[in-house]
Amino acid sequence: MDVFCCNTKIISGTGAVSALAEFGAGKVFLVSDPYFVKNGTADRVLAATKAQYTEVFDGVQPDPSVELAAEGTAKLKKFEPDLVVALGGGSAIDCAKAMRFFAGEKNIFAAIPTTSGSGSEVTDFAILTYGETKHPLVDPKLRPDAAILDDELLAQLPKSLIADSGFDVLSHALEACAATDSGTITDCLAKEAFVCAFNMLPLSYAGQTQVRLKVHEASCLAGMAFTQAGLGICHALAHALGGMFHIPHGRLNAVLLPAVVGVNSSAAGRKYAEFAKAAGVGGGADTIIVRNLKNSLVRLRRQLNLPDTLIQAGADAKILRSRQGEIIKTALQDPCCRTNPVPVTESLLKQVLDEVTGRG
Repeated sequence: MDVFCCNTKIISGTGAVSALAEFGAGKVFLVSDPYFVKNGTADRVLAATKAQYTEVFDGVQPDPSVELAAEGTAKLKKFEPDLVVALGGGSAIDCAKAMRFFAGEKNIFAAIPTTSGSGSEVTDFAILTYGETKHPLVDPKLRPDAAILDDELLAQLPKSLIADSGFDVLSHALEACAATDSGTITDCLAKEAFVCAFNMLPLSYAGQTQVRLKVHEASCLAGMAFTQAGLGICHALAHALGGMFHIPHGRLNAVLLPAVVGVNSSAAGRKYAEFAKAAGVGGGADTIIVRNLKNSLVRLRRQLNLPDTLIQAGADAKILRSRQGEIIKTALQDPCCRTNPVPVTESLLKQVLDEVTGRG
């Protein structure tokens, strides 16, 4: 049985933040980071809500911690807003999700992504860090009521952020298509997301701002796909490595994804080939197309000036090798492993890590 459900209202286009007024909120609680407060974006968003009372929690940092979410939860409960707005990348949205979840709030929740990668604005996932471990939270209550995709917020994106977040879209799409809970609807969403991101990322990276809304929407589509279909070992390893080395999540996915396609192709080769052909990657038999897909991802990674190995990405070589067993153990406990198309074993994860570690 194929079941698909998306309860998030998606509002997309230039000036989409103006739709916040439609909620008629009197009290608005905004979750963001210091950057958007300093540059005035937070004030602009709050003004769009037309609320009489507002409060801002701007303490969000990359890889939000459990302690940070607890701090925000206390402030959220005290303020008792009608509307919670998350403004920022995946970290801000995930932090706001966790805060509402722990506070048991019944208010409206709108997510405004400012990067095109996490898809968190439409998913049941949130990632919090405790110590050196990233913990995925998965619950339908985490899904925002509204996702606002406004390309006016994307004009000044740094090139490194375009590259990092863009590979997050690609990894979400390819893992969703291969995941054991995938279906006809999630495959359609994931394929459209992959084709768009694969072809539009170089243009966005080169400064063509007119394509950024398309990539933004592709990120949203990929999020809708994977929250229903599941993910796999690319994300399980990225979570384990990110908690230990604090390398940006999308950058880790960029390093891992070609290797993951290789080890999962025995079970997902047909779908990989289908997606690759739709994106313009040629070949003959499925095995050749999948090989070409893997090589195309490596070429795209280099075109976006992303690292080829974990050591190039900033991981300490000695720590990486001495703690490989710990990384594998953490990844095996990640819920993303449950929907990987190939049964996940220590040897499978070691094979991927050996391929992507690099020399150092």
